[in-house]
Amino acid sequence: MTELVLNERRGAIALLTFNRPEKLNALNYAMIDRLMHILDDIEDDASVHAVVLTGAGDRAFSAGGDIHEFSESIRQGPDAAMKAFVRRGQAMTSRLESFPKPIIAAVNGIAFGGGCEITEAVHLAVASERASFAKPEINIGIPPTFGGTQRLPRLAGRKRALELLLTGDTFTPQRAYEIGLVNRVVAHEELIPAAFELAERILRHSTLAASRIITAVTRGLNASIAEGLAIEGEQFARMVPTRDNREALDAWISRRAPKYSGR
Repeated sequence: MTELVLNERRGAIALLTFNRPEKLNALNYAMIDRLMHILDDIEDDASVHAVVLTGAGDRAFSAGGDIHEFSESIRQGPDAAMKAFVRRGQAMTSRLESFPKPIIAAVNGIAFGGGCEITEAVHLAVASERASFAKPEINIGIPPTFGGTQRLPRLAGRKRALELLLTGDTFTPQRAYEIGLVNRVVAHEELIPAAFELAERILRHSTLAASRIITAVTRGLNASIAEGLAIEGEQFARMVPTRDNREALDAWISRRAPKYSGR
């Protein structure tokens, strides 16, 4: 049986690959469930410090939800569709967004619908010059269901997001960069190296501090500024008693390279 999500270790970084290239890496229920299971394992594995997520083949990161599969759920009515399709997809993107270790999408091709929503949810994203993006759900008579109506306006602004959501038009990686959906656009052959280089730049620092930053940003985005500042202070307070914090301060004062233990 084909492994729906490939899981390869490269040092402290896990490379996860959506593996349905013949279906443009469309997200069927089994693939989403498998990704969630792998993320649980990675969270518990202290030797994995970051994740790069990409798609198999040369054509697609992910073309979005598997329409043939979820249309069957829709035919069963809203309750069945909400349970099998919407809640599953929203749980996936929420998990990616709040994951305590940095996740970088390496968008190698088509990122439509749910593939675009994954790109919206992960912490960072690098796009190939061959990538293309779209919010095409309106073409099949539904709004986005994996968080696209909520995350894209927060990234791009209300009017720019609504144009993409209401037209369903395809947009370029350069446009994705301009609206804040991706961090960089690189030559196709440099995509995975660029994603790993970004991960390595993060992993020079304390993994604990990185996790606290991710938590503060993720929780604070949907809070008032006062609530966000309280969250920021809480994450700072959790770092103060750690060995990594003491090591970082001692190393800075001594003008030497820090050696973090993740504790």
